[in-house]
Amino acid sequence: MGRKGDIESMAFIEALRQFQFRVGSENFCLVHVSLVPVLGVVGEQKTKPTQHSVQELRALGLTPHLLACRSAQPLEHSTKEKLSQFCHVPAAHILSIHDVPNIWHVPLLLKNQKTHLAILRGLNLSNRLHPELEEWTRRAERCDSLSIPVRIAMVGKYTGLSDSYLSVLKALQHASIACSRKLSIEWVAATDLEDSTRNETPDTHASAWSVLRGADGVVVPGGFGGRGAQGKILAAKYARESNVPYLGICLGMQIAVIEFTRSVLGLENANSTEFEPDTPNPCVIFMPEVSKTHMGGTMRLGSRRTYFQTPDCLVSKLYQTETFVDERHRHRYEVNPKMVSNLEKAGLRFVGKDETGQRMEILELPGHCYYVGVQFHPEFKSRPGRPSAVFLGKCAFQKCLRL
Repeated sequence: MGRKGDIESMAFIEALRQFQFRVGSENFCLVHVSLVPVLGVVGEQKTKPTQHSVQELRALGLTPHLLACRSAQPLEHSTKEKLSQFCHVPAAHILSIHDVPNIWHVPLLLKNQKTHLAILRGLNLSNRLHPELEEWTRRAERCDSLSIPVRIAMVGKYTGLSDSYLSVLKALQHASIACSRKLSIEWVAATDLEDSTRNETPDTHASAWSVLRGADGVVVPGGFGGRGAQGKILAAKYARESNVPYLGICLGMQIAVIEFTRSVLGLENANSTEFEPDTPNPCVIFMPEVSKTHMGGTMRLGSRRTYFQTPDCLVSKLYQTETFVDERHRHRYEVNPKMVSNLEKAGLRFVGKDETGQRMEILELPGHCYYVGVQFHPEFKSRPGRPSAVFLGKCAFQKCLRL
């Protein structure tokens, strides 16, 4: 819902206020999440922020039944007593959501504090119901026991703001756990790989290439704009020529096409019209059926179907289906269909296409250990059998070979 002080959240807060009267108090349980900071000098857990936030929440017509208090360390007994006294919430309903080794410990943490019983009592439900968290427990323990590392180089232009690639990071994290490997993300700013950086700051350029060459796999995620494009192309070329696992997502797939067109077909000036509108060899083009001047509706959005062209391709095996897959799209540019035949004659395989056969959705490079590009944003799962999980498995396998 967001923070209670955000104006964007006011509509939801008012909706909850009305909802509690509509369904009745016996069918409404409000959990308020608040931060309990610690003063670095004295190490005291401060309750004032929570006191003030509960006071403001009550002024808006909502009374919390439970307090979920975020903190670095478990809440002290005196902290709970103070919160209970000034927030008028029973001490048993004040939950300590302190830092844990991984996110899968959080449900276990809540269960140990009998959170489920407090909620069941508040909603007048049977106390005989107990959460089944055996799978969560196994996953948490498995995550804690990971020791064999796998290093993934994430090559992008927003490396200083990791939340820009949060979904990809979480997918890789889930995949590494499924493959019993400890994930290590190596951030590589795409611009640092380019020749201009070598001329201006050679140490930065050398460091970026050292990180890239030391990685077990390379991921080029989605994005927009031409900044760092040349660095991404160099990363794709390195992965292709060095037989290093490569996963290109959306723009990352387009980058692989540009690199292959330049290096293998010999069209050195090939480019995407997104980066160079007047390129003489456009291998990635603006979607032909969409106006270039119209401001709205210029993206291919939402779930779209991709049909596998051959049942023996790698990605169809990863998805465990020989026919099609539905995945989320968010892009404006496509592989130029006029260049597809030449690219495939040179060795690149477009194993996934849309229903018209004109949009290239998935590419593979036969003979390479793992070189895959997808035009969509895969719905990554934690189980093996999804592109991210098998990608990490390939990387981990190579890492073991090196050891």
